[in-house]
Amino acid sequence: MARTLPRQTGTTMARTLSQLPWELLAVIVVIGSFGVIALYSVSGGSFSPWAERHALRLAVGLALAIAIGIVPIRFWLAMANPLYLVALGLLIAVPFVGTSTMGAKRWIGTTTLSVQPSEFIKFAIVLVLARLFFSSPPDRRSHPAVVFTALALVAVPAALVIRQPDLGSGLLIATLGVVVIFLAGVRWSYFVSGAGAAAVLGYVLWHNLRDYQVNRILTFLEPERDPLGAGYHITQAKIALGSGGLSGKGYLMGSQSQLNFVPEKHTDFAFTMLAEETGFIGSVTLLALYAVLIVIMIGMAMRVRNDFGRLVIGGAAALVAIHVNVNVAMVIGLLPVVGVPLPLVSFGGSSILTTMVAIGLAASAFAHRADVLRRDEIGTLI
Repeated sequence: MARTLPRQTGTTMARTLSQLPWELLAVIVVIGSFGVIALYSVSGGSFSPWAERHALRLAVGLALAIAIGIVPIRFWLAMANPLYLVALGLLIAVPFVGTSTMGAKRWIGTTTLSVQPSEFIKFAIVLVLARLFFSSPPDRRSHPAVVFTALALVAVPAALVIRQPDLGSGLLIATLGVVVIFLAGVRWSYFVSGAGAAAVLGYVLWHNLRDYQVNRILTFLEPERDPLGAGYHITQAKIALGSGGLSGKGYLMGSQSQLNFVPEKHTDFAFTMLAEETGFIGSVTLLALYAVLIVIMIGMAMRVRNDFGRLVIGGAAALVAIHVNVNVAMVIGLLPVVGVPLPLVSFGGSSILTTMVAIGLAASAFAHRADVLRRDEIGTLI
């Protein structure tokens, strides 16, 4: 049975609130404000339909992150496995009860209220891997049984997501899992072997990709081969990026975005729209804020006393960093277009919720950084 959490008095609650990483939450608000500004512009100078909803989701997400941060990290250690199983169950249910969008089943719910399980499995993987490696002494974390258990915990949901089909999210989930395994201190030999296996898997995947996925990769290598079809997205994105120059065309003045040449400008290509209107200066400012966010989280992890909390913070930082790098590389033509949103800036409820939950878990680990968690406690926490 799960251990009953001690009731927090007003003094204890105030102390916990004071221990939360408020500088981290402040940076989150600033980055989210970039999203509101971008979506206001995308709508032609209107809060409807995207900016208002984005701001509301950010506010709800921030409150949720604070609430999660107040909860003792010991509770999230106990809930790691159940949360993973729930998220995995939702992924398994997608082919049966999911709704189809653009030829793929990725959502569960109605048109007014839906969730994307492939987003929720991300923070669940961080928790379950952190628990797995915390339960193993440092000298046994490279034991084959532990490593292959970790790989299975990552591979199963990644494979389910790829079958939706959502190759981009599936590979992102796999990358996130590998980063957490690396942070746990697993021997380098596993990663060298994994690189060889990935090369073989890549060869197999290439010969089993759907036509539109192959087209995406070929268009990534040569956008000009189909400038009005598969290469349209990246071609227009590059035009918008280049036309922004140093300081941009001005707020609400981006011709590529305002005239709807840039597709999906409120979701996957939000960075492109910002770059056109605010130029190199605005783009670098936003990327610098993400860098500050990651640096703050690295500093937080270094101050936590228990391995579980350190891995949770490291995994949350990796989740944000991977999304930012993939999204920006995608819109500037360094990676194929894979449909990865820009955290806290792109429009999307599931993405914001996932990011805020990850931030909240990191906040919990930091706020309770002095807590000493023992491996012999784990059995009593389940």
